[in-house]
Amino acid sequence: MARAGLNTERLTLAGAELADEVGFDQVTVSALARRFDVKAASLYSHVRSSRDLRTRIALLALEELADRGSAALAGRAGKDALAALANVYRDYARECPGRYAAAQLRLDPESAAASAGGRHAMMTRAILRGYHLTEPDQTHAVRLLGSFFHGYVSLEMGGGFSHSAPDTEETWVRMLDALDALLRNWPAP
Repeated sequence: MARAGLNTERLTLAGAELADEVGFDQVTVSALARRFDVKAASLYSHVRSSRDLRTRIALLALEELADRGSAALAGRAGKDALAALANVYRDYARECPGRYAAAQLRLDPESAAASAGGRHAMMTRAILRGYHLTEPDQTHAVRLLGSFFHGYVSLEMGGGFSHSAPDTEETWVRMLDALDALLRNWPAP
């Protein structure tokens, strides 16, 4: 019999909170069971495995990021839109580090199809329309932006820039300026 009040949604949210507290790689069904002071076996009627739990957390994180991105992009174009979306990823990583790590989880094809990943690509492509890129350059630019957003944030969150000047905020702004200039002057093949 399922414990009263426990359901897949509540466990997923609690798993996401746990990820933010202890790190996404530490989230397991056993760790979640300890949080609720229940036996791990009692959670298996809601989640199939630790992998299933982590996948659910990743899907939640992708949805949250997509919702924030959509709100941030409303009414913006060009460099303003580029900076808005970039700041969504950076702010989310700072506020929800475990969930941000979860959003990087490689999903199986079935889960990926059900995820908000397509919304992220659509938002990025919407930004790039303002730069008048055509295929395949638009796909190259999507990959560039994803690499920049996630790479910079990962390095910053890992303390990679803490030992030197200038301030990381100044670097972030300058790099967004450089990305904007690159996108406006995309090199011909």
